Amino acid sequence: MKALVIAPQPFYSPRGTPLSVYYRTLVMAELGVEIDFLTYGEGQDVDIPGVRFIRIPRFAFLGNAKVGPSYLKLFLDIFIISRMIMLLIRNHYDFVHAHEEAIFFSYFLKPIFRYKLVYDMHSSLPQQLTNFKFTNSKLIIRTFKALEDACLRKSDAIITICPDLYNYVNTIIRDQSRHFLIENSIIEPVRLKDASPETNSTAEYHIPNLKELKAGKKLLVYAGTLEEYQGIDILIEAFHYVHEKAPDTLLLIVGGRPDQVQRYSTLAQSLGIAEAVIFTGRVPQLEAKYYTNQADVLLSPRSSGTNTPLKVYEQLASGIPLVATDIYSHTQVLTNEVAFLVKPEPRAMGEGILACLHSNGETNRKVENARRLYEQKYSRQVYTEKIKKLLDTLR
Repeated sequence: MKALVIAPQPFYSPRGTPLSVYYRTLVMAELGVEIDFLTYGEGQDVDIPGVRFIRIPRFAFLGNAKVGPSYLKLFLDIFIISRMIMLLIRNHYDFVHAHEEAIFFSYFLKPIFRYKLVYDMHSSLPQQLTNFKFTNSKLIIRTFKALEDACLRKSDAIITICPDLYNYVNTIIRDQSRHFLIENSIIEPVRLKDASPETNSTAEYHIPNLKELKAGKKLLVYAGTLEEYQGIDILIEAFHYVHEKAPDTLLLIVGGRPDQVQRYSTLAQSLGIAEAVIFTGRVPQLEAKYYTNQADVLLSPRSSGTNTPLKVYEQLASGIPLVATDIYSHTQVLTNEVAFLVKPEPRAMGEGILACLHSNGETNRKVENARRLYEQKYSRQVYTEKIKKLLDTLR
């Protein structure tokens, strides 16, 4: 089979690429699909045998493409569409695999080039318009909603990434046999092209002396973005409570833009816990993984949202106990059998962290349950079988 994958985003970028795009492409290539991968000029090259990467011009002077809808992305998508048409004219593809807004122009070109269409849906695009405050126009939002529904109905296969999105799509389409729930659950590191041996070294890590810093202390680690919905303010206030009860604790916050790090550093300072809270800022994937592997407790303080965070699957498989907020974004996957679930409030999260630190028997039981759940429902083998079933519907 030959496929055209269209990912209108910086690929690969730890700052803005959903890892599902990488893993879908990797597994399909391993299963014998020959892939042309069309994407933005921004990003790092990755090594996936059998995949030819095709990039539009970088336009670096315009800055970096951010997560969510933007006018820069609209401009860049003009070049994506132009290059897509050229590729479709020159090549015969068994299917086009469209990520995010690429589904719209793939939908309109499908009758002309007669390919099968896969919609890889990470979120509802009309919802993104309001979530990222791109527009409040009801007309524009309704138009995008109608267009998205049409794309869902005309796609030959649909991938969604979490139960909430899966259930939403099933209210729109009739033939649910072409709809696949494939969670972003692979936890292998991204294979960067021409990566140097130093890539795996801790010599240049932001916190090279982490082991010395945590000597004799318990290390609590959050790794991810520092957007408002991630609940970092809740986490820092919760840690203030924890540190009063257990002074032998450190909080490491991995990720975030400089302005976000400054904001939350100021909060930690105002609470008198600045010396016990360490920020790394944005780091490469391997470095983030190194920090999480050093943790005594992993944290996911998200305060809102419905999509399951990618890091939850890695946390389940890690062998490290997890404290997470009891919101739908988490509870689609997590239960009290595999994690310490707490209300998205500082005091509740603080008490959950202390319970995790001091309830050895209960903590160990949850860790074992979490690993078992990951192997049964979200492992690499399970993921590959789901991709095989998807490809079978396209043959």
